Amino acid sequence: MASLSIEGLDWVLHERGREPRRLLQGVDLQVSRGEFVGLIGPNGSGKTSLLRCAYRANAPAAGRVSLGPDDLWQRNARWCAQRIAVVLQEFPDEFGLSVGDVVAMGRTPHKGLFDGDSAEDARQVVQALAQVGLGEHHERTFATLSGGEKQRVLLARALVQAPELLILDEPTNHLDPRYQLALLQHLRSLGLSILASFHDLNLAAAFCDRLYVIEAGRIVASGTPQQVLTSSLLKQVFGVEALVDPHPLHPYPRITWITRP
Repeated sequence: MASLSIEGLDWVLHERGREPRRLLQGVDLQVSRGEFVGLIGPNGSGKTSLLRCAYRANAPAAGRVSLGPDDLWQRNARWCAQRIAVVLQEFPDEFGLSVGDVVAMGRTPHKGLFDGDSAEDARQVVQALAQVGLGEHHERTFATLSGGEKQRVLLARALVQAPELLILDEPTNHLDPRYQLALLQHLRSLGLSILASFHDLNLAAAFCDRLYVIEAGRIVASGTPQQVLTSSLLKQVFGVEALVDPHPLHPYPRITWITRP
């Protein structure tokens, strides 16, 4: 496990024919060893851009992104891939690969150029698929799976990567309630350092140790779910009234969005 530290981060989007746009500004964010941290905010607030900076896809215009004591931009992409695994919202085109082949790709950063798959690699693939409830799908073609099944395969691929830090962009986006809960419970049990973005604030409240709230490219609040998820903050950031009360069975808040006739 490793800690993630983002300090004073600015990121500027450069598009052909358009003026550069500063989409992240002055972002500070920390994920301690073994901590599950959630990132919440409205659409277009900068969640995905910030995650891309955290896994060394977007180069910052200013600031520092560190894994433990190491500045990610002083290390190469292979070094980062050996330590950081990512599960995105988009599904890759895997051109006829089987589920087992897709999961085995997670071992690539740990291999030499001409290394083949070992018996240990195969064992880890089988174990990871079993962990996400797809042990019987090893030989199926990835493209034939449902969206939720594909999401779980990509999580299995991330797990066999043996990361120190796991980054997830809307990890429950394609899953029904049963698998949303099962996936997040499994992630909590791993003891990994995790940074994940969420649309569902009740899931974020239930599973995250701490939350960061991002609005218009800036962090506007951080703390435990109890500290962050208040009616006033939700109204300010999301523009919707909400009732926030204690969950009847667990020690975290419950959010009920209020609609007006």
